[in-house]
Amino acid sequence: MSELTEKNNTAAVSSAVVEKKAKAIGGMPMLLLTLLLSILSVAGIIFGAFLIDAAMYGAGVPLLVISILYLSVGMPILVSGLKVLKPNEAYVLTLFGKYYGTLKGPGFFFTNPFVTAVNPGAEALSALNASAASLAEGNAGGKTASTTVKNTKKLSLKAMTLSNSRQKINDELGNPIEIGIIVIWRIIDTTKAVFNVDNYCEYLSIQCDSALRNIVRLYPYDAPEDSGERSLRGSSQEISDKLKDAIQEKVDVAGIEIMEARITHLAYAPEIAAAMLQRQQAAAIIDARRMIVDGAVGMVEMALEKLNENQIVELDEERKAAMVSNLLVVLCGSKDAQPIVNSGSLY
Repeated sequence: MSELTEKNNTAAVSSAVVEKKAKAIGGMPMLLLTLLLSILSVAGIIFGAFLIDAAMYGAGVPLLVISILYLSVGMPILVSGLKVLKPNEAYVLTLFGKYYGTLKGPGFFFTNPFVTAVNPGAEALSALNASAASLAEGNAGGKTASTTVKNTKKLSLKAMTLSNSRQKINDELGNPIEIGIIVIWRIIDTTKAVFNVDNYCEYLSIQCDSALRNIVRLYPYDAPEDSGERSLRGSSQEISDKLKDAIQEKVDVAGIEIMEARITHLAYAPEIAAAMLQRQQAAAIIDARRMIVDGAVGMVEMALEKLNENQIVELDEERKAAMVSNLLVVLCGSKDAQPIVNSGSLY
């Protein structure tokens, strides 16, 4: 069984498509040659018509047919071989179903006219750009923006942004939370992106959702600061690094590099948001009261020590208890104390 698995893996590796540079020459000389042949063909049509009119059919007919064939068939074929690329763009070319090569780098090229450019993620990427444009319009307060999204066969090698919709996921404690992430990515291997997966954009989006769910389930939404426990809210950098590594591990097969992954939205789900807000407020009040009590006890202790050291007054245990009670009421009370002044004897 292990030998069969090893053979299957070896066959998969051997059948994998390796990126190679497509054969191409400068496009400008071919463009000039195509224009020159077009001018000669037009002249050939005119001259051939004169020859036929002069009853010289043996020379006029072939010249006329060749000129017409070039203008109608030859010139479109040659023009289809001209490719223009901007920086960080590429063409993945196939010839009759077989991988021909990848054309990279800015410039004007001429390649085999019969090759076909392949980009299975063009439609998904166009939809992604359209959704990002609509989101930008919504954030701009309803202002309309003229955004044109084209479905092109060119493969973009630029850094791109993927912003998936917010997901509702249960954290480590089972509390439902809403979380959204943004992923900065780019294509580093064009053949893997085109031939190893059906649609690299959809594949990346699905893997981001899956990795996000797996990471969020390992952490609580929040944790006390003095507990040292990792949480989604308090350890955002650590969560982002783990999320980036988890997504990268899944998308290596698609030739994609994850440059950055960040949490853009983190909140409790609406059904428990009010209850969790009350819980946080109660916890904050308890922490504040604990700090006030600790400080008040320290102040009372210091007051008693100073009174004993300076021998200002000697108090029995009952008077000490009364003094401690009064000081704690004054120091820990939420309202200003209104003392009663005793103008008589101490007892």
